[in-house]
Amino acid sequence: MKWFHKILGLGSRRIRGHVRILGFAALVGVVAGLAGIAFYIATRVVEHYALGMLAGYSPEPAPLGEPSLTWLAEVTHPLYPWLLLVIPTLGGLISGVLVFTLAPEAEGHGTDGVIAAYHYRQGQIRPRVPLVKIVTSAVTLGTGGSGGCEGPIAQIGAGFGSLFANLLRLRAADRRVLMAAGMGAGIAAVFRAPLAGTMFAAEVLYRSPEFEPEVIIPAGIASIVSYCVFGMFTGWEPLFRIPSLAFNGPMELGPYLLLALFMAVLAFLYTRCFYGCKRAFDRLPVSRHFRPAVGAFLTGVVGLSLYFVLGRQEKVLAVLAFGYSAIQGAMTRDTEISAVLLLTIALGKILTTSLTIGSGGSGGVFGPSIVIGGCGGGALGVVLHNLWPGLVPHPATFVIVGMAGFFAAAAKTPFSTLIIVSELTGGYSLLLPSLWVCALSFILSDEESIYSSQVTSRARSPAHQGTYVREVLAGIRISEFFSAHRSAAWLHPDDSLDTMLARLTAAPYEVLPVVDGEDRLRGVIGLEEVHPASGEPALKSLILAEDLMRVDVRPLTPDTTLDHALELFVESDLLALPVVNDLEQRRVVGMVRRREISSAYLRHVHGPASTE
Repeated sequence: MKWFHKILGLGSRRIRGHVRILGFAALVGVVAGLAGIAFYIATRVVEHYALGMLAGYSPEPAPLGEPSLTWLAEVTHPLYPWLLLVIPTLGGLISGVLVFTLAPEAEGHGTDGVIAAYHYRQGQIRPRVPLVKIVTSAVTLGTGGSGGCEGPIAQIGAGFGSLFANLLRLRAADRRVLMAAGMGAGIAAVFRAPLAGTMFAAEVLYRSPEFEPEVIIPAGIASIVSYCVFGMFTGWEPLFRIPSLAFNGPMELGPYLLLALFMAVLAFLYTRCFYGCKRAFDRLPVSRHFRPAVGAFLTGVVGLSLYFVLGRQEKVLAVLAFGYSAIQGAMTRDTEISAVLLLTIALGKILTTSLTIGSGGSGGVFGPSIVIGGCGGGALGVVLHNLWPGLVPHPATFVIVGMAGFFAAAAKTPFSTLIIVSELTGGYSLLLPSLWVCALSFILSDEESIYSSQVTSRARSPAHQGTYVREVLAGIRISEFFSAHRSAAWLHPDDSLDTMLARLTAAPYEVLPVVDGEDRLRGVIGLEEVHPASGEPALKSLILAEDLMRVDVRPLTPDTTLDHALELFVESDLLALPVVNDLEQRRVVGMVRRREISSAYLRHVHGPASTE
């Protein structure tokens, strides 16, 4: 039975090591789920009264998985198109004034701000940012600005994770993990996609197909909890409902290859247009408080222009607000939605999102990406269906797979995007073509990502630079560059102040060990201890080494690794430390300076020439 108890002991230690951070992640998930509910209600209420009751615009068909707020009055009066210029402009004005007065870092799409905080700010997000984000995003999106709900919720969840870690005085590494878990929890809630939220939090931090492993489990717990909290309000259906679709054989991979190429081109246009607009607004000679109003006005101009050019078709107004109505219509094969209309919506959505978010408006970029990829893919699907109905029997498959492929190319997240689109639609039968298109569109895409704060890999992340140095230092021991020696300059407990001054002045070290008759370490003395005492002439003859020595300093041994030695130097705040033969006998065999560790590191990494 000893082996059984041993296994239980090991298991309990392992569980204790994880339970704290996982418990905190669950709390972050609760907040993300509740914030998702509050944000959903706020956005729909603003949208109903601003676009519905005032302008007469009520997007139909809405995603079938969305709950209806039955207590809101039905919109009965006709559309007043010109109000689609005024209402978004007022929303942009309110959003801009709030953001740039209270929390400038809440501008734009929130996910990118979370990524930047992870890499460059040790996971720090000011507590006011999530609160400002939820209000300004509801105003921006509810009044017709083009954006998604995932960015605000991601920043809200991440902000609470950062705040919670600060309140509990957790390490910077734990704060980053909780912040990333909050980001994933936000995605899991608003898209009913817990697995995708988990993978997104770990994958979106880098442009390469690389994951942040320590984030996955906490993000998984947070995502499950947030999904359950949000689901109790919205229900458990996927956001979109689709007809029965399937992959029918390898010959269909040919048209999907064309889809991957088309999605890479669309993603190229999206990133270039988005950051081109952002640079243009940054140069605009207008206070940044008012730039979101300018962007929102131009967004309304684009939407209204398309509405009149295409013969007053209300479906084209999907370029405003969320735009999910166009996706649901394309999935259910609405006969009124042609390839031209779908492509127009895709290109128009690129422009309106760039104007809304690039000007400093508050919203996400993933939601619009779903619309752009779905409508662009649907347009290609309709064309290929007319050309080769046997290879493309259902254009709706190109809508679903297009959503995945487009965001994989634009955000450099092929795997989490594959999962999120599957969970959004319940279309798991299309996993194979989705994987094919996601992989190819990612490979075919260029280097630019819609998330500018992403770094190339873990090795390039400032959050992990110290980790790589420690990995190198952990492979080197003190014995590899240290030679044991006995120095006559070492001090003894009964040495006088004059003796201490003389030996410290002549010694090559800033610190000297105090040893007994058998060279066992008793303490250390530095100039910082001796100089103040030397200013008291009346006490000089009375002060001995044992009166001034520090006994709290932990020594090195020949087997000490350099990463641990660096910790001891920081802990003691000394420029040199004694080396003892072992920690039991504590017989001093020499001294090591802090700068010698730096030299050993450089020699190990770059060779002897680096220290010359």
